Amino acid sequence: MSKQETIAETSLERRILLPEIEDYEMATREIGDFVIDKVLAVNATGCVIGLSGGVDSTTTAAIIKHAFEHYNAGNSEQQLELVGYILPSNTNDPKDSEDGIRVAEQLGIKYQTIGIEGIINAYETTNPEACSNQFHRGNLTSRVRANVLNTKAATEKKIVAGTGNRDEDGDDNGRGIGYYTLFGDGAVHIRPIANLPKRLVREMAVYHGFDKDLAYREPTAGLETGQSDFKDLGYHYDVVEIVGEGVSQGFSKEEIAIHSQVTSLIDRDFREYATFFGKSKFSSSVEVVDDIIRRNASAQKKSEIINPPAAPVTLLYQER
Repeated sequence: MSKQETIAETSLERRILLPEIEDYEMATREIGDFVIDKVLAVNATGCVIGLSGGVDSTTTAAIIKHAFEHYNAGNSEQQLELVGYILPSNTNDPKDSEDGIRVAEQLGIKYQTIGIEGIINAYETTNPEACSNQFHRGNLTSRVRANVLNTKAATEKKIVAGTGNRDEDGDDNGRGIGYYTLFGDGAVHIRPIANLPKRLVREMAVYHGFDKDLAYREPTAGLETGQSDFKDLGYHYDVVEIVGEGVSQGFSKEEIAIHSQVTSLIDRDFREYATFFGKSKFSSSVEVVDDIIRRNASAQKKSEIINPPAAPVTLLYQER
């Protein structure tokens, strides 16, 4: 038997386990209690949050609103408030703002839309080299949003609630690919959903009453025209999740790359990417796994610079 056949046989004997939420209300309460504790610890009046219209900010806002409602019902002297800010630039699809407003109104929270293109353009005087480069302009846009949110938080005596999930940003156990701007969307006080993979964030959005068109909306940072996370990365976040879980559960990189649970998802993504963009970004599952592990190493280095506290949440691992 060849080495590859031996690895394949061993891999297929043991499944890569994926976490599940056994009790959505308990998970909501765990995250919500964490947020309230962090707010009260600094005598803040609540949280500000950037509403992009995506599932991460939607779910985070829903959990915080739920927590604040319960807290306020039993505390007449001190009321906590969640305020949403929708901060579009010229690279945003108009639907981003529309969905952000839709989320705020469904939750019944105070919100404001502030266009930030003028602020970004002001950097032409100090950083013209960044403004003329699409990649750097995108990161600049993220940092401008962070400055607006943090300044709003300071003037309102609130803290900034981050919206990064486990697969994109990273969790307390070193998983994730660090797909965020270090001093942009990473510049927050707390990370309520950082221990939830994207898959479970979507499930939580549905649990909190949001339609599937919001819960399963295509992820995009909105930093470049026509950008999507899938277009940038070449794979979906469920691939990031299962590769990260494989590593955490002791599978070798070689085992993960040929594991049927992994290759079935990667093959799907290769076909989808070729359909939309003409050609896959990768030629093999080995390349995809290598890319995720490389990005994870970068994510861990980023977390050494900025690593806001993440909410604990109980997840269940079991054979399905």
